[in-house]
Amino acid sequence: MSPAAILTCIAAYFCFLLAIAWWTSRGAGNEAYFRGNHASPWYAVAFGLIGDSLSGVTFISVPGQVATAKFAYLQLVAGNVLGFLVIAQVLLPLYYRLNLTSIYSYLRTRFGPCSQKVGSGFFLLSRLLGAAARLYLTASVIQVFVFDKWRVPFWVSVSGIILLILLYTYRGGIKTLVWTDTFQSTFLLLGVGLSFVAIARELNLSVAGLCDTITNSPHSQVFFWDWREKSYFWKQFLSGAFIAIVMNGLDQNMMQKNLSCRSLAEAQRNLWAFAGVLIPVNVLFLSLGTLLYHYALTKGITLPSKTDQLFPMLALQQLGTFAAVAFIIGLTAATFSSADSVLTTLTTSFCIDVLDMDGRQLSDGEQTRLRHRTHLLFAGLLLLVILGFRALNSDAIINAIFKLAGYTYGPLLGLFAFGLFTQRQANDRLAPGICLLSPAICFGLDQNSAAWLRGYQFGFELLMLNGLLTFAGLWFTSQPKAPPCKESGAVA
Repeated sequence: MSPAAILTCIAAYFCFLLAIAWWTSRGAGNEAYFRGNHASPWYAVAFGLIGDSLSGVTFISVPGQVATAKFAYLQLVAGNVLGFLVIAQVLLPLYYRLNLTSIYSYLRTRFGPCSQKVGSGFFLLSRLLGAAARLYLTASVIQVFVFDKWRVPFWVSVSGIILLILLYTYRGGIKTLVWTDTFQSTFLLLGVGLSFVAIARELNLSVAGLCDTITNSPHSQVFFWDWREKSYFWKQFLSGAFIAIVMNGLDQNMMQKNLSCRSLAEAQRNLWAFAGVLIPVNVLFLSLGTLLYHYALTKGITLPSKTDQLFPMLALQQLGTFAAVAFIIGLTAATFSSADSVLTTLTTSFCIDVLDMDGRQLSDGEQTRLRHRTHLLFAGLLLLVILGFRALNSDAIINAIFKLAGYTYGPLLGLFAFGLFTQRQANDRLAPGICLLSPAICFGLDQNSAAWLRGYQFGFELLMLNGLLTFAGLWFTSQPKAPPCKESGAVA
C-alpha cells in the first residue's frame, strides 16, 4: 500500500472524528469538559472503554508477543475482570457519594493536601509516560511506512498527530471523548475482524479451519504453572486484578468517563458490561497473533527482529491491499484513542489537584482560560516524552508500560487501600516520602531477586508488593484513630 493511500485513510478517519467533535462540543463549558454534564449514556462509555483500554499496544504488541509469551496474557486479562468488578462495587460508590470530579480529591478529604498532590503526581507521571509509550508505538509504525519514505522527520509527524488530537479535544473534553471513543472502538475491532478475513483468504481457510489452526498451534498455551517464572498463573491472575484496580479504578483517565454517567447504577452497569467483553476481545488479538506467525511460517517469510513489527510488516507488505486497509483502520483508531482522553484527564487532575482550581473560586471565564493553557501544556509535554521514547527505543513496549505501572501505581494502591480499609489517620506530611521510598525498595528487589530469592523473578506482582510497602509505611507513621469525618470513605 502506498504512503499516499495510507495517509488518505488516516485523513478520512480524522474528518469523521472532527465531525463528531463539532457536534458534541457545541455550547460545551467547563461542566461538559470535566463531567460531560453527567449525561453520558452508560452503553457508550462501556463500548468506548474498549478502544481506550486496549489502544495501539494491544493492537500491535499483543499479537507480536504470541511467539514468546503464547497466550499467557489471558491469565492477566482474567484477573482484570475480577479487578473491574471490585471497581464497580467498591470504588465507584465512594466516588459518586463524594461527588468527585478528580478522584484524588478523596485523598485530601481522608488525609490532607499533601496526599492529594502526591496521588495526583503519581497519576500525572504514570499516564503521561504510558500515553507517550502507546502513542510512540503506533506513530513509529506510521513513520516507517509513510513519513520515512517522504523524508519527513519523526518529530514533525508526531507533532501533527498531537495537533490533530488537540483539535477535537480542546473544547468538548469528556463530553466529546465519550462519543469519539465509541467511534474509535468500532474501527479498532473492525480492523481486527477484517485482518482475520484477509489472512483466511490468503491461506484458503474456512472459519473451522481458522479455529483449528489457532487451537492446534504451539503458541496457544494459556496456563503456566512454574512458580518461579513471570508467566506463573497466580502471579498473572492476581497481578491482573490489581493492575485493573489501580490503572482503572485509581486512575483519573479511566474514572472520569465513568463519573460522567447519569447515576452510580449506570456507571456500574457500564463496568459490568465492559468486564464481560474483555476476555473475548483479547482472545481475538491473541488469535490474530497466532495466525500471523502461522502465515509467516507457511509462506517462508523471515520474521522481523522486533515482535512489534510483525503485524504491520505482514499487513502492509505481504497480505495485499485489503489487509493493509484493515490494518490502517485499526491502527488509526488505536493511535487517536491512545492519547485523546489522556490530555483531558491530565488537564483535569492538574487543574483540580495541583492548581486547586475549585478552591480558588475562579470565574467561569478564568477557569476556561486556565484549562486551555493546561491542555496545551500537556500536549507539549506529551510530544517531548514521545521524542524521549524515540531516543530510548525498546522492543516489547507493553511490558515496559506494565512494569512502569508497578512502580508508579503501587503508591496509589497503598494510599487508597489505607484510606478505605483502616480508621487510622496517616501523617499527611510524611506521605510523599513514603510513596517515593516504596518504589525505590521495589526496584532494588526486582534487580536482585534472582540472586537473593533462589532464582525467583518478579513479574507484574511487583505492583502488589509496592502497594503493600506503601500501606505499611503509612500504618507505622499514622495515629491510632482518625478524626471523625462523615465522608472519610474508610470502611468500618
